[in-house]
Amino acid sequence: MERLTEPQQELYEWLIEYIRVYQHSPTIRQMMEAMNLKSPAPIQSRLEHLRNKGYIGWNEGKARTLRILHPVKQGIPILGTIAAGGLIEPFTDAVEHLDFSNFSLPPQSYALRVAGDSMIDDLIADGDVVFLRPVLEPHQLKNGTIVAARVEGHGTTLKRFYREGEIVTLQPANPKYNPIEVSAMQVQVQGSLVGVWRNYN
Repeated sequence: MERLTEPQQELYEWLIEYIRVYQHSPTIRQMMEAMNLKSPAPIQSRLEHLRNKGYIGWNEGKARTLRILHPVKQGIPILGTIAAGGLIEPFTDAVEHLDFSNFSLPPQSYALRVAGDSMIDDLIADGDVVFLRPVLEPHQLKNGTIVAARVEGHGTTLKRFYREGEIVTLQPANPKYNPIEVSAMQVQVQGSLVGVWRNYN
């Protein structure tokens, strides 16, 4: 779709939130007040542009029929699967979304679905969804933190992180699995654990 100007984007985002909360479209006057405008003309112009660019639609001659044509998916993106066994290649595109509108998570959080049982003693099971936040300063990471770590040439895994000098140990929470010991240069910490979600259905 064609890009929006800043005023169009501002109105579009406000419309999405208003319709999400109230389950119906606002009046022109409400839009004017929200955009701090004293005349309906700029609102009508922005609405026309939004419709022409394919973002919204409405039924001619009928009040409050405005609708969002391509709503953005709400929630936390699940970016794929994280190994809790061996090492697997991660996904980079969101494959599904979980709506946690009333659940507080740090900014830029994302989710991965767990594959494997190497973290079972930390109560993270195969099929669980783990929430992670990006690690901006890996050198300040506390030993024992559960992380998603990428090991160069192998893939990404969920383990407890320990660093001693230039050696990193990725420790499983299941005695069936061996720790992964590699040079710190080979490890990229992609996120630290902030929560776990399990569906019992």
